[in-house]
Amino acid sequence: MQATLKFALLAGLVGAACVPAAFAAPFDNASAQGSSAQVGPIEEVAREAWRQDMAQIATPSEGCFHADYPSIVWQQVACGAVRTDVHPMPHYYVFGAQETAGNGNDYTIQTGSHLITSAVGTFPSVTGVTSEQSVGVPAYGNGGILGPNEYSVQLNTQFTSTTSACSGHSGCTVWQQWVYATDYSQQGKGAIFMQDWLIGYGGRRCPSGFGSDGAGDCYKNSAASLPPDISPTDLAGLKLTGTATSGGNDTAVVTYGGTAYSTSQKDSTLYIAKVWNTGEFNVVGNAGGSEAEFNSGSSIKVNLAVSDGSTAAPSCVADSGTTGESNNLNLGACTATGGSTPSISFTESN
Repeated sequence: MQATLKFALLAGLVGAACVPAAFAAPFDNASAQGSSAQVGPIEEVAREAWRQDMAQIATPSEGCFHADYPSIVWQQVACGAVRTDVHPMPHYYVFGAQETAGNGNDYTIQTGSHLITSAVGTFPSVTGVTSEQSVGVPAYGNGGILGPNEYSVQLNTQFTSTTSACSGHSGCTVWQQWVYATDYSQQGKGAIFMQDWLIGYGGRRCPSGFGSDGAGDCYKNSAASLPPDISPTDLAGLKLTGTATSGGNDTAVVTYGGTAYSTSQKDSTLYIAKVWNTGEFNVVGNAGGSEAEFNSGSSIKVNLAVSDGSTAAPSCVADSGTTGESNNLNLGACTATGGSTPSISFTESN
């Protein structure tokens, strides 16, 4: 409620300041809205308040939704079918090898006994990035969606907890990923979805709707919302929010410029809301254990803030990442901060 009021007040300030219509009007697509340089400073403040609102406003039902600034009403849209590529767990790096981010070598936010209900991942500062490509990694069979401007932004839970989704399968644990990935549905179209895992499910058959990775694990993708591809040079404008509501829906939201896209599924898919206390957020390769390779001189600041019912500072734990994808950036020091939305922050560069 406070966030919505803040947006309304800021929108009023924009009108009072007589911002030119060319700045105030919504753009036609996400790629046109990505750069804050295209709007005035007061307008950009209002848009940021709107983006914060849209990350918090629940969608009216399960499914896929879209909103354009300045509307704060989710409009239901058709969901898209996406590829079945996996975003696997780490094949841990070899001792003595260069430890770039990902494939287990990453920071996670850990909140202990406080369960996370939402997490917001952002890249507050992106400098020196002029190019990026997703490249195959031999340990994963050189798989993934490869080539220039291919990457994924992932928000991942821990994979060490079990819920009733594993009922009857000893040793089974759950793992949930909120993902934005480029070209995941078709060329020029990104995808926002959740990938759900039953690790160590075993047996000869996965639950209905799940496929097997051939190693005893089961996975599925949620329905996907399909925004345009976002250039890796515009990562500073991308915000990924994941929520989990016990007895309700889990939702993935991406905001970029003046557009917002979301998709949701029932929390009973994995019952992740009952155990979520760890989060990893980063930009990495696009599926299949691939690596996002940035040009030399790239520097990206990563921030992950959570709502967990506490104001205590969380733990920032090294070498605890859960995705198998990676990038070619070296991790700097991590800072953990308490407050209304406890957070961790670090910079990675090459």
